[in-house]
Amino acid sequence: MENRRYNGLDGLRGYAAIGIVLMHVMLNGFELKGFVANRIIAQFGEFVYLFMIVSAFSLCCGYYEKIASAQITPAKFYAKRVKRILPFFALLCIMDFAVAPSVKSAMELFADLTLCFGLLPNPAISVIGIGWFVGLVFVFYITFPFFCTLIASKRRAWLAFAASIAFSMMCRYYFFDSAHMLNFDYRGNIVYTAPYFFAGGLIFLYKDSISKLLVKFKYLVLLLCIGAAAIFIWQGSRLWTALPMFALFTIYALREKSPLLENKLTSFLSGISMEIYLCHMMFFRLLEKVGLTKIFANDLLSYIVSAAATLTLAIAFSFAFNKILKVVESKKLWRKN
Repeated sequence: MENRRYNGLDGLRGYAAIGIVLMHVMLNGFELKGFVANRIIAQFGEFVYLFMIVSAFSLCCGYYEKIASAQITPAKFYAKRVKRILPFFALLCIMDFAVAPSVKSAMELFADLTLCFGLLPNPAISVIGIGWFVGLVFVFYITFPFFCTLIASKRRAWLAFAASIAFSMMCRYYFFDSAHMLNFDYRGNIVYTAPYFFAGGLIFLYKDSISKLLVKFKYLVLLLCIGAAAIFIWQGSRLWTALPMFALFTIYALREKSPLLENKLTSFLSGISMEIYLCHMMFFRLLEKVGLTKIFANDLLSYIVSAAATLTLAIAFSFAFNKILKVVESKKLWRKN
């Protein structure tokens, strides 16, 4: 079970990336009305919280035992994380800076390239604005050894999870007010979002038991997922609505052989989900500048075409970049030999 790959998580990553693209395109260029637009698509941006749970679970699958038993050095762990994030993110940051260079943008570019901008007290950086998620996740990587210590036992993990919820609530109702923060995007703060990471850690600790239960109760878990989604849509995004829903989604994804979550398309999209998330707004703005986002009088039709074009360009660019990066890496390996 330790070496098992949970392919259902591919579906979560792929669908989450698509959902975020649909939300950003709609909110940045179209005024659609109706239940689907305002109560469902507009909430797709909350899939970033799902990414947090899945990221924590996946990272624990790959490194929890290695860190706990000192089988991997901190240098190797961080090198792998930087290698995964920095090349694509750095390219987008440089391209963004080249479009509108300034002293302010240069300083923000520097902060982005360090990957440590999530440590700023208020990391509101306009260069790749949606890149705040990269800063947050990298802070999680920095603190991952401490995170592993906090979930070293199930009892300790539950206590840490409860404490993280309490701290997150204090952030919303006390610390993140005008006396402490101004113009602050609380999603980029590791303390506020910690419950999602701890949820991923808890699911990791119980993964074997969950996998066994899913054999008998997969349809019950699916019904719970649907119920949690209905509550989320009805009540809107809150910690008590988003956390259970995304945790249940992740739990359901641990089942074996789910055609909806495990297929060639989701496997492909999962491999470039982070890249799609980071670059899609660049292509939407490009389409907007050349006048291709409003080619129809019907706003809904224009949105569908714009979203499809944005997603297609983002996927093609992400896929091409990864292919080129692999070629470059193979050349380096060849030279070393």
